[in-house]
Amino acid sequence: MPSCETGVMAVRRSISRIFADAAADDPSRVLLVDADGEVTAAALDAAASRLSATLRASGVGRDDLVAISLPNDRSFVVAAVAVWRAGATPLPIAPHRSDEERAALVRAAGPTAFVGDGAVDASVSTVPSARVAAAWVGAPVPPTEDVWAAHWKAVPSSGSTGEPKIVLAAGPALFDPTRPVADFLPREAVQLVSGPLWHSAVFTYAMRGLMTGHRLIVLPRFEERAWLEAVARHGVTWALLVPTMMHRLLREPAHATADVSSLETIVHMGAPCPVVLKTRFLEWLGPQRVIEVYAGSESNGLTMIGGEEWLRHPGSVGRPIGGTEVQIRRVDGTRAVVGEVGEVWMRRGADPAYRYLNAPSRRDAEGWDTLRDLGTLDADGRLFLRDRVDDVIVCGGVRIPPAKVEAVLESHPSVRSALAFGLPDGRGGELVAAVVDVAESSVDAEELDRWAEEEFDPAHRPVRIHVVREPLRNDAGKASRGAWARRLREA
Repeated sequence: MPSCETGVMAVRRSISRIFADAAADDPSRVLLVDADGEVTAAALDAAASRLSATLRASGVGRDDLVAISLPNDRSFVVAAVAVWRAGATPLPIAPHRSDEERAALVRAAGPTAFVGDGAVDASVSTVPSARVAAAWVGAPVPPTEDVWAAHWKAVPSSGSTGEPKIVLAAGPALFDPTRPVADFLPREAVQLVSGPLWHSAVFTYAMRGLMTGHRLIVLPRFEERAWLEAVARHGVTWALLVPTMMHRLLREPAHATADVSSLETIVHMGAPCPVVLKTRFLEWLGPQRVIEVYAGSESNGLTMIGGEEWLRHPGSVGRPIGGTEVQIRRVDGTRAVVGEVGEVWMRRGADPAYRYLNAPSRRDAEGWDTLRDLGTLDADGRLFLRDRVDDVIVCGGVRIPPAKVEAVLESHPSVRSALAFGLPDGRGGELVAAVVDVAESSVDAEELDRWAEEEFDPAHRPVRIHVVREPLRNDAGKASRGAWARRLREA
């Protein structure tokens, strides 16, 4: 599939062929390092072929969906490559989902097979994790026909604002391995993967990085000390973070003396980043090494801003890149003026980058689409996010962005994470409430209430603070404010 771009012949290959060629060209090259050690190009290719044969024997054919629900390690990666080798489309599902949530996703997506452990519909072929582990040993599997799926990935949305949707990428499982994953990343790198591979952004950057020459350092989960130690031990050159991870790194005393000299780039995304947090993070690493990207699982558009530009325009998530256009619209659909808060709409090319399997999209006839975020544009086209439409708290007629409340709560030295939301006030409105994770700290709700009286504008101060000592967000930095609000109402 050749195409001529800027005078250079670019050739797209199937994802399966990209990994096969890597094994043939340099079989001993280390592609991945996890808790069990190194994985070479030859080992990954051979294991993927064996597992692909198992999938085919289970009835998987071209353009089928295959759910993958495995831990953050080599097993997840080999399963994805095996699915592509079978000509199918991988559908990552978080292993920690309940049986009910897993069943709902399987019903919505209708996969032919499920790779992992846990109960699924009897009509779906199951390949347990033990079979995935067995794929690393055994006799070679003869080469099969080079095939590729019409859609290279299908991922559930985070579900942080409602029922997760199945997002089917429009692009086929064909890529040019000589092109970098993104213009702001090198083609070859040492990438630290501390977020969950079942999350859309982590999956995309990790898997696409493997295709272009990245070595993946895969952690089972994000943990502050382990992250810092992995950077130093493996000479990590770039990593993807979300604001929750950034906050936790800065709370870790070891960050001040950790060796992070190998880091060239940190990309952060996934949620609005509080200005105070980002300022401290830039002071630690230096603004030239930090890039912020705003995008969604749907890839309907993206913006980007570097750390140095951000210091001149604090709070911005940057200007559109990659052919993206951005509009801010009022409730009535008309375009907002510069500085006016409204719903963020984006457009990127004539054709949609995705479709939902289990829901209609909001894409209009002119190709504009929205993730239901609120924001403003400045005179130079920089986007500033406020919050999601569905999350805004209406208290006494005042619209309060939860992220603003959370940023203040997380400035308390004992607070690891915070979530703010509205609870019914009995008069048709809402009261501001919050749940905070204080980890091992002995601070209690009464102490935080007294502290909040000094730190908050009275209109934004939570009238109820609930203290927990458990993570509020999942490994991708996502949380359901609605679920926590229900827990507090029931309590």
